[in-house]
Amino acid sequence: MRVLIAPDRFGAALGPTQAATAMAAGWAAGAPHDDVRVLPLSDGGPGFLDVLQRALGGMTVATTVSDPLGREVPAAVLVVDEGHRRTAWIETSQASGLHLLAADERDPGITSTWGVGQLLEAALAEGATRIVLGVGGGATNDAGAGMLAALGAGPSSVLARGGLALADAPPDALLGLPSVLDRLSGVELVLATDEETPLLGLSGTSAVEAPRKGASPDLAQRLEFALGHFTDVLARSLPDPPLDLLTGRPRRLDREPGAGAAGGLGYALLALGARPVGAVAEVLRVSGFAVAAAGSDLVVTGTGRLDWTALRGSVVSGVAEATLETARPVVCVAGESLVGRRETMALGLAGCYAVAGTARELEAMVADPVATLEARTARVARTWSPAR
Repeated sequence: MRVLIAPDRFGAALGPTQAATAMAAGWAAGAPHDDVRVLPLSDGGPGFLDVLQRALGGMTVATTVSDPLGREVPAAVLVVDEGHRRTAWIETSQASGLHLLAADERDPGITSTWGVGQLLEAALAEGATRIVLGVGGGATNDAGAGMLAALGAGPSSVLARGGLALADAPPDALLGLPSVLDRLSGVELVLATDEETPLLGLSGTSAVEAPRKGASPDLAQRLEFALGHFTDVLARSLPDPPLDLLTGRPRRLDREPGAGAAGGLGYALLALGARPVGAVAEVLRVSGFAVAAAGSDLVVTGTGRLDWTALRGSVVSGVAEATLETARPVVCVAGESLVGRRETMALGLAGCYAVAGTARELEAMVADPVATLEARTARVARTWSPAR
């Protein structure tokens, strides 16, 4: 069989390329007679840049940025020339990712997106006229205020101290925002995310995402208040508020789908005029997934944790949907699977196989993610492609 292996990352243990390599090795061990091709994918989180460079080539520009707590970390921007247009691809988690913090450092009340602004500055310095930001895996909850400060929209002493400090932001905290918008007027910004979370409310980023980043219920409520105040400051600072085409009234950017992405980083990018696109769909497009899937007999995807959040807006759901048009079967190998057969069948998967189904298997997977993923994929290969 011609097998296409197209996984996302497996949590913090394996990036998309590492996961694809391990799965390919496992498939080769289980079905050595098959023709295996790997196509790592991403949802905009960690591994986004690696996947894109594999698909697009281009030039990697190394830089140094601040992590969520202000420490210097290495990062990069991928620059790709397409005709007369120069596109810069940014993986925001290189500056604001949860994986950059130890478990006891996770505090969305004080973490900042300042480093994301530094990545944008690096892209602008390379002469990019189109900048695509993959947003995912963030440790922040500051509505992108730190990023805006790094671009010159306001003082870092107010905007780059984390989400909680925004509760005290004065009315003129974003006095430099019009100048930033002026500087970006000739640049197409693209917000690549599959998150549909708004910024505020019961389904907003502080209520839904902040607890996963270390926030207590009390801290989440205080962050909600702080971000609500910040939206008032930003709305008064926008020189030309975007208008709703139906009502003619100013749009509430905080209510836009994706405004809550990465702790509200999506909100700040929308305020800068970014156009939202689905990150998975964008990666599938530029990587040539449709052609690769059509030339295969079986597509094997994978992820670290298949739960209810992965049933939409994930690499697994994106692969399953895109492969429907090719009439090829799709199976998934997941580190853990927390959904039932009904859900996976509704997703379009012909099978779902977990690496860890018991506590002992979970311990083994954490201890050696490569070997356990290889072994599980080898068993899947023998199921789907038995020796002739």
